[in-house]
This record gives sequence, C-alpha cells and structure tokens, in this order.
Amino acid sequence: MYDIINLLNRPIRFSDSIAITYKGLLIVIIALIATSFVLKWIRKLVTRKLPKQDQVKFVSLFSFGRWFIYLIILIITFDNIGVNVTALFTASAALLIGIGLALQTLFQDIISGVFILVDQSVHVGDIIELDGKVGRVEEIKLRTTRAVTVDNKVLVIPNHLYLTNSLYNWTANGIETREVVDVGVAYGSDVKLVESLLLKAVKTHPAILKEPEPKVLFLNFGESSLDFRVAFSINDSFNVRIPKSDIRFEIDRLFRENNVTIPFPQRDVHIYNTDAEK
Repeated sequence: MYDIINLLNRPIRFSDSIAITYKGLLIVIIALIATSFVLKWIRKLVTRKLPKQDQVKFVSLFSFGRWFIYLIILIITFDNIGVNVTALFTASAALLIGIGLALQTLFQDIISGVFILVDQSVHVGDIIELDGKVGRVEEIKLRTTRAVTVDNKVLVIPNHLYLTNSLYNWTANGIETREVVDVGVAYGSDVKLVESLLLKAVKTHPAILKEPEPKVLFLNFGESSLDFRVAFSINDSFNVRIPKSDIRFEIDRLFRENNVTIPFPQRDVHIYNTDAEK
C-alpha cells in the first residue's frame, strides 16, 4: 500500500517549472470522464422534447461547445492539483500560435457552420448555387455542407464560403422559381408571331405552371437579331435544364414551321484598294 501511495505521488516532470504526479494525472482522467457523462446527461435532458430537426441542430452545436467545456475543466483541474498553468501556457505559447494559424480555416468553417445552424439561412433540401455550382443540400455539418448536384455528384462545401461568397438559395421562398429561355430572331420578323410561338412552346410543356402565366419580353434590338425572352414558372428548379431543353427544341420546330429565322452573327467587310488611290 505504501508503495502504491509513493507511486501515485511520484512527479512526472515536463520541465523545471511544469510537473504533475500520477495521482494528479488520475484525477484529470476521472474529471474528464465525469464531465463526459454529465454532458451526455444534459444533452439527453435538453433534446428529449425537441422536434427532430431541432435535435440535430442542438447536437451539432453541443458537439462543438463541449470541447471548450473539456478545456475549461482541464485547466481548472490542473490548477487545483498544483500544476503551474501559467508556466504551461508560456512553454507552449509558440506551439499554440502555430496550431492556431494552421487551424485558422478550420475554425472559420466551424464558426460559419454555427451561424448557418442558428440563423437557418440554409436548410436540408434547399437548392443552392455557390461559385456557379448548383446542388441540393443533403447534410449540414459544423465544418462542411454536403450537397448533391443534378448529375448525382457530391459537392462538399466548406462553410466559410457562405460568409465570403454570394450564396443563391433557389428555394428560400418555396420550391416554385421563375426561369427564362432567351432567343434571337432575324430583323424583319413578325414580332407578334414570335411572341405567340414562344408562348405556345412554353404552355404546351407539362412541367410549366399555368399560374403565374408565362410572359414574353422584347429585350433589345441586338447587333444581328431581335432579342426575346420567355419567362415561365416551374416547381422543380433542380431539374430545370430538361424542360428548358424541351422548350428550345419546340421553339426551333415552331420557328421552322412558320419561317421565323434565328440569325447568326454577321459582319460587313469593306475592302479598300489603296494602290488605286495612289
């Protein structure tokens, strides 16, 4: 028994000013285990009456916050068993600075993930566009957001990009979105005929909503064409490229049947004979 007590009181020296006994190390381990059980009990107590979606958000935030609690408990325990905490921080200052710089982006991602979960700017199931990439959100974690593109490719987005880039949430106001298809016709075309053909091409497609009604806009007098835009509503913006392709096929067919020409860019080239002038 005496040998065990001596062993527990034997110090482990890290430097002249930093030392911890085996007994102190055992106390630290017990404190961390006890903290872990208490945190699990608190998590179950808080989440048992929350809706499932809110439970997921709380668990994500709780997983992030518990490491700070572990750190605080560790510092308090070290201080109570006589470890020189000030000397410990002083000795590891350079290491901590290096780790902090290396993990700077990681902390940005985690903090951004907390903001996303708190302000609910993005939800699971939303269709988002970021840096020209479009995907349906499948999972929001503290460090990354997982989305799936229309080609069934997984898009892993670091959360800090939400704070540094412009994010387009296609479904923030609901699943219904307004889409457009642009087309140009030759000068001299019957613009009223063009308008009716564009509306016909859109209204006959089964995926296009009847309300609000499709609308044709005369955009501009272009360099080589009269530019039109047909706008329509759809409730599946994630797969909108398929209806848009169908509408373009139908526009081309209707234009051919009604002798409406889609022009290509043209340039007039003037050649001057400079030798003749001399």
